[in-house]
Amino acid sequence: MTIADLRQQHLILFEAVSGSRAYGTDLPHSDTDLKGVFILPEKAFFGLNYIPQIANETNDEVFYELRRFVELLLKNNPTVLELLGTPADCIMYQHPLFNNFRATDFLSKLCRQSFAEYAVAQIRKAQGLHKKINYPEPPARKSVLDFCYVTVGAGAQPIATWLTHQDLESEQCGLARVPHLTDLYALFVDRSPSRLLGYQGLVRHSDTSQDVLLSAVPKGEEPVAYLSFNRNGYSVYCRAFREYWEWVEKRNKERYENTVQHGKNYDAKNMLHVFRLLQMAEEIARLSDIRVRRPNREFLLQIRRGEFMYAELIAEAEKLVGQVEAAFAASALPPVPDTDAAEATLRRVRQAFYAARPETGA
Repeated sequence: MTIADLRQQHLILFEAVSGSRAYGTDLPHSDTDLKGVFILPEKAFFGLNYIPQIANETNDEVFYELRRFVELLLKNNPTVLELLGTPADCIMYQHPLFNNFRATDFLSKLCRQSFAEYAVAQIRKAQGLHKKINYPEPPARKSVLDFCYVTVGAGAQPIATWLTHQDLESEQCGLARVPHLTDLYALFVDRSPSRLLGYQGLVRHSDTSQDVLLSAVPKGEEPVAYLSFNRNGYSVYCRAFREYWEWVEKRNKERYENTVQHGKNYDAKNMLHVFRLLQMAEEIARLSDIRVRRPNREFLLQIRRGEFMYAELIAEAEKLVGQVEAAFAASALPPVPDTDAAEATLRRVRQAFYAARPETGA
């Protein structure tokens, strides 16, 4: 079933323009996102293949089946709650039965989590992005040996430095575990031209090995030093390296170019949504109402244009988080929505819809 099928079969309860055009933060080149609510034909609803939502290929248009819509409302999901506060000029179609759903019947203190905590997660994401943009990983991955140090007197040297000073090659070295000491190895050297001792070197492959390489050490050989492998540091580095290049591969090209163009090195569109969500959350707590069309379009667009410094925005966002917490602590909203009342409305609307469409039960 497609969105075109929903329209053709008159299954839509509500359809509206959403996203930036509903918030009032759209620009001439902004996409037009659509959201809606539909009811499955009666026969399909009572069958085995319940369809919770239908979207187009780009996910710019998403329609929720009535039950899924109510489930998300009960979780105070921002996307579906916003449908109940859609500005009049963005509503494309509204079935009379949709009037049974009002935001005030669903708004609760769960919005602190669904709006504010999501926004806080976006702040953390922005901080992570800030780090990725400002501290890019070089294409070549470091090796295990970059995290190995050798004891020299009371101090330590990177293994590469130590090998240079000793005029040695890695292949001349052999490692043996030191009992009871984690990631510390006795370092042996074979200076014979033919390498009679048969040491394996420090790693099997300098570019791909994930660990140091141990050798069988002939009895009586004495270590020339001790090597410490910073295994935890290597693990942390590998994760950061992998995440960075995954981000490079998957990042939204247009948003990244915008980020680079404004020169502040943070995802400005993401930060816009942080402020929008936090401000909406505070309004919900104080006014028990959801206001989708934002009254401060110019301020939000200033954020999107990168007119503020990153640290300045983070400080302001964290201040706003405190205000949201205080507002919810003092709010008269119920802890959670009334599930029984929501289910009664859900049944009533579905039954009325099917009663008016006897052909759908065929």
